[in-house]
Parts: sequence; structure tokens; C-alpha cells
Amino acid sequence: MSCAALLGLRGPRLLGAAARPPRWSRQRSSGCEPPAGAAVRIGCASGFWGDTATAVPQLLYGGKLDFLVFDYLSEITVSLLTAARARSPLLGYTPDFVSAAIAPYINDVHRKGVRVISNAGGINPLACAAALQEVAKKADVDLKIAVVAGDDLMNEKENLKGAGITDLESGEPFPASVHSMNVYLGARPISRALDLGADIVVTGRCVDSGIVLGPLIHSFGWNRDEFDLLAAGSLAGHLIECGAQCTGGIFTDWHAVPDWHNIGFPIVECSSEGDFILSKPPDTGGLISFGTVAEQLVYELGNPRRYLLPDVTCDFSEVSITEIPGFDGGAVKVHGAKGSPPSTFYKVNATYLDGFRATAVCPVGGPKAVEKGKRTAESILQRTRLIFSQLGYEDYSAVNVQVLGSEDTYGPHARRSIDGQGPREAVIWLAVHHKQKEAVEIFSREIAPAGTGMAPGLTGVVGGRPRVSPVLKPFFFHYPKSNVQINLFLNGQHVESFEEDLTFTSDEVVSFDPPKISSELKDLPSGPHTYRLEDLAYTRSGDKGNSANIGVIARHPLYYPYLKKTLTTQALENYFKHLLERAKPEEELVTRYELPGIYALNFVLKNSLGGGGIASLRSDPQGKALGQMLLDFQIKNVPDLKSLIE
Repeated sequence: MSCAALLGLRGPRLLGAAARPPRWSRQRSSGCEPPAGAAVRIGCASGFWGDTATAVPQLLYGGKLDFLVFDYLSEITVSLLTAARARSPLLGYTPDFVSAAIAPYINDVHRKGVRVISNAGGINPLACAAALQEVAKKADVDLKIAVVAGDDLMNEKENLKGAGITDLESGEPFPASVHSMNVYLGARPISRALDLGADIVVTGRCVDSGIVLGPLIHSFGWNRDEFDLLAAGSLAGHLIECGAQCTGGIFTDWHAVPDWHNIGFPIVECSSEGDFILSKPPDTGGLISFGTVAEQLVYELGNPRRYLLPDVTCDFSEVSITEIPGFDGGAVKVHGAKGSPPSTFYKVNATYLDGFRATAVCPVGGPKAVEKGKRTAESILQRTRLIFSQLGYEDYSAVNVQVLGSEDTYGPHARRSIDGQGPREAVIWLAVHHKQKEAVEIFSREIAPAGTGMAPGLTGVVGGRPRVSPVLKPFFFHYPKSNVQINLFLNGQHVESFEEDLTFTSDEVVSFDPPKISSELKDLPSGPHTYRLEDLAYTRSGDKGNSANIGVIARHPLYYPYLKKTLTTQALENYFKHLLERAKPEEELVTRYELPGIYALNFVLKNSLGGGGIASLRSDPQGKALGQMLLDFQIKNVPDLKSLIE
């Protein structure tokens, strides 16, 4: 479909003149473009540190972009970068951004006038910018490279120790020894850096969606109290911040997504009034549909009515996603985000040393592979515990034994083979945690001897001797915005300090009342049919700390009442009870939220990830497979639902 046709599909809101003139006037690239001020095109080329290098040329040459953004940071990534900076003051940022994403294309980025925003600065954004300056110098390209700094709170460490701060999730007290503390900054400093003429903006820790909202605030001049617009821009960022996850990546109907090898990366074309179209470059693989985008909307979501960000509190519960016909690979229009004032606090992610860990991964083959794998793992633990006893070491702080292929993670829902002996191929997953590094080193040395002294069919140790790693555990808390000084640098020089305007903020506590089962649901017709959840819904799961979320989206609006009736909090708690860890007897571990705009439910499972991130010894520390596991949940005693939509 042509650009002209795309403009014709936008409807009156997108075709109308911008509410206010854009703040920037950089010459746009040649080709078919929306009228100046009508829309801004932003592409996301990275959803995490390690994403494919093919995204940059795809978006740069085929996306007709105004802005190119890169999201690299997660809690796990920050932990890794913290460890890297401890080794050298020149480290602590994501080097791939400099060497693989920017260096090969820096001349074309400059020539096309595409402006770049990235949180690749990690915990050392000034070092990242310095590396970019060297690249620009070698390419003989004159670029203004800005840094947003001020997210690092390590200078406040001693002041915070006696302040009575507790973890937002666990309630644990502030750690005695902290390795890093970083504020999740908002979009306004990014916008200001663009106002100052930056071609590339490098940030440290900021909310992921901020790298998209920042350019939109800059382009359209959205005010601090235009909360619906800020929520819409934040939603655009939320949908594309994970790259290909909204263009068919990890989609429930993965078999319907073509050309994974050339999957398209997302582009949002945003109007000054907040509506936007999500698409991807032409001639790329992947798929954009209601299902792929709705799945990403619920990814890593808590309460959809109160999605807390530094610039706005978002309500995504009534968002609509409408497919636009005629696009190669699909496109959708997204509308309906609502906003309200943000709080006067930032969220902070601190990390602290909590011992050491190692993981051994060993394939094993032959009859009774699962039984051999479990006995091997238990024997290794028994042997190392004997050594610990002889040396006077304490026992492990935690261990996790899984045999991949046996469906251990499914707990009581695991399926066994017909002959009762299980698979003839399996993989031992043996992970340990100990306070002392020397103890974990002993464990690491005692894996290989299993290949000659234990079960037959042990084929090796994946990756060689297990690596001993420090466990940098996350600790989350709130910190007053008024206490944070944000500094903006341009080409290595400090240009100004940025202070958040707290005029339009609110710390009003809003209670959450779980929706009651309405009489409409009680009176739903029943029947003799049973469906797997996958027949009726899409699912996607993600993590936040030690909690996971699972979004469930009805494939058809008529299925939604049956999902609401059947998928109760108690039903989910029963289904995942083998993964949930209850710290207190009265603790509620599952909370359900509703998103009627996309006919979805969102479940938050507390204490479900074994500590989460690097702290978890499980094979799925981020809950990526929980949504897939739920697809086998049975919806029973219902009528012939398929006939309702024929």
C-alpha cells in the first residue's frame, strides 16, 4: 500500500492539522512523507541487549523515519553492566550500540537526518557518548551527542541506609551493601536534549517507553498536563520498546508468522492528537495484527488502569486495536489511552551482592534419561555437600534441580510418555547458590567427573565448566523527584541542569477493588463442550522482579465472558501452585485485572519466579513460558463457542 493510501486510512484526526506546530524542523528524508507536522515516524531497532543487527539497516533504509530508538536495559542487564563497571571505569554501557548499531551506519544516519535515542548508556552514559564521539570523529561526521545523566544515586547511599526504606515488593529492609542505585527517569529530559539540537541522545536508566515519548513531546510540544496525550505516547513506546515482540515475535500463533529470519521491526506513526498507526518496513517478515499487538500491550503489565510512569499515570484498560486492511504484513491503529497526573516519586532499581551462583547444563541420552538425570544431579549435590562439611562450609543457600524434557516446570500438569519410562533424551539443569564463592567453585569443578563416574549417556557439559557469577539482586523503592538533579551534556560539555516540574503531580492512593462476577456471567449458557484455552485466546507472559504477569486476550469478543467466568484468581493460583511461594499464610498471590477494550484479562502472579532475574535458579527466571503453559488450561461445560462466530 502506498503512503498516500496510508494517509487516506488515518481518518479525520490524523489528517487534520497539528494542534500546535512541531518544535523541530529538520529536513525530512526524500520520498512519500506525511505533511510536515501531521505525523512523526519512530522505529525501534532493539528490544534488549543482544538483539539482531539486521534491524538497523531495515528501519534506516526502509522505514522513512524521523527517529530511531534502541531499548537495551532490563533489571538483568543493569546487574551485568554494574559488574562490568566494577572491572573498569570505561565499561558499564552496552558496546553493541556503538560498534554494531551506529558505527556501520553513522554516515547514513547523518545524511538522512534521522535522530537517535537510546538507553545504551546503562550505568555509564558519559563513557558511551565518548565512544560514539570517537566513531563520529573517525567517520568525519559532525554530530551533536547528548547525555542525560542523574539517574545514578550511589552518592546518596549512606543517607538512605537509615531512612527506613523497604523493598516495594518483598518489604525487606534496605541492603547493607549496595552496588548500584538507578532512578527510572522520564521522557522530559530526552525531549529537552532534542530541543537543544541533539542528533543522538544517550541515557542511563529511564523508563523504556520514555525513549519514544521523549521525541513525541519534543515534536508536538505536549504539555505536562496533557495527560491523555502523554499516555498515548507512552503506549506507543510500550508497544514497540521490545522490538519484534509486537511484529509477530513470540506470538501465540507462531506458526502463522512468516519469515522469522527477516522479521520486521516496528514503526509507530503518531499524530499530534495521540492516535497512532503501528506498522513495519515493506518486504520484511513477521506479522502485525490485533493479536500480535494486543499480546504486547499486556506484556509486563500490572494494573492496566494505573500503569505508573514518571510523566503520567496511564489507563490502558479501554485501549482499542483495529486492523487496517491492505498492508503487506499488516498494520493496526491504536486509540483510547487515558492519563492522569504522575506521582512525586521516581522508582529506583538498586542492586546488592547476595552471594554467588553457577548453573550446570548437561545433556543425557538413552533409556530412562530423566531418572538418570535426576540421580546424577542429586549425586553431585551429595558429593559437594560432603566436601563442604569437610571444609567447614555452610550448606547451599538454594539449589534447583530440573530435568528439561520431563516437563518438571509443569508440575502436576506434566504429561508422561506412553511406556512410562519418559523421554530418551533429556537435559540436566542444576543450579546452586551459596554465600561463599569458594563453595560454588567446588561445585563447578565437580560437574565433569559425572561424565565418567555416574550415569551412562551423559554427553558433556554445555559451555564447559560452569561459570561462577556474583548474584546482584534487585531492590526497588521510591525516591522523591525533588531530590534528583538531572544533568544534560552535549558533546562532553555540561549544558544545563534539568529539574522536574512537580506542579502536575499527585500522590493520591487509589485502591484496587477486584471486579465482582456480574449476574451476566452467572447466567451464561452452559453446555457439554470443553476447549483448551489456546482455542479461545492468545496469551503472553513477562516479569517484574519476582512477580510474573500473564495476559489472556480473547480471540473473539463472544469468548470474553466465558474467560472472565472461568479464569478466576483461584483457578490461576491452583494451576500454578507448584511455582508460587507464599511468604505469609494470608498472602494473596494472584491478582486479576480486566482490559475490556481488547477483551483481555491480566493476571499478576506474586513470588512466582524463584527470586526473578539473576537471583532465580530456575530455567525460566523471567516467566517467559508461563503464558504458554496456560494454553492447556481447560474451559469446561460451555456451549459450542465456535458456532457463535460462524
